[in-house]
Amino acid sequence: MKVHSIDAGLFKLDGGAMFGVVPKTMWSKLNPPDANNLCTWAMRCMLIERDNKLILIDTGMGHKQDDKFRSHFHPHGEGNLISSIQSKDYSIDDVTDVILTHLHFDHCGGAIHREGDRLVPQFKNARYWCHETHWEWALTPNEREKASFLKENIVPIQEHGQLSFLERDSFIHWGIEFDFVHGHTEAMAIPYIDYNGKTIVFAADLMPSSFHIPMPYVMAYDIRPLETLSEREKLYQKVLDKNAFIFFEHDPANELGSLKKNDHGRIVLDQLIKISDL
Repeated sequence: MKVHSIDAGLFKLDGGAMFGVVPKTMWSKLNPPDANNLCTWAMRCMLIERDNKLILIDTGMGHKQDDKFRSHFHPHGEGNLISSIQSKDYSIDDVTDVILTHLHFDHCGGAIHREGDRLVPQFKNARYWCHETHWEWALTPNEREKASFLKENIVPIQEHGQLSFLERDSFIHWGIEFDFVHGHTEAMAIPYIDYNGKTIVFAADLMPSSFHIPMPYVMAYDIRPLETLSEREKLYQKVLDKNAFIFFEHDPANELGSLKKNDHGRIVLDQLIKISDL
């Protein structure tokens, strides 16, 4: 089994939205904003090779959106989903499965690309996996999340017959199990990957960065922030019990982190490492 971190680029989001009720005087020391209060965040995906499978988890935002859309989120950096996969000596046609933790544009936009006037799946030989409840949620979005669910990122998957629905044990034969959480959005998937005797938790937007470890640091984007707190507590206990590492999808600098309890009983960051260190 091989696991790779895949750099799908950087983008910007409002610092206040990313840190919720935490005052700017506190969060700005962690991820300093620009003059427009925007902070830089990663779109970090994961590629897993196991037996005859090549599994990609999340896809970043892609490149098919128009200039107006891009001006809101300022995609930048040298990272690119396709070239990053190719740098690991794989072709995009080698990808057998694409797991979408959820269908917000910065997690699934790279799943689809334009061929002339057509929108088609980027990974033509892959099955695309999403929780069925979340799929239906995204197709009929609420007003709070509507701007994050773009039909051009979603509908072509089903139109091309490449959609499958996730269950907890869908990939258990390849060392991946799932939890499903509901604080950030309905039925977001959290993969737990068994790798070299360690557990890696692909935390998606339940724990988007190492900055979000303190309990009050819950994004304003979350539809049920109190449920996020409860889900975080459960995540922390599993991470501690398993001596697991959290994969930070949006952290601008850090791939993996472990946790510990400090002298006051609070959960804090223990160490930061890269996948290549495991």
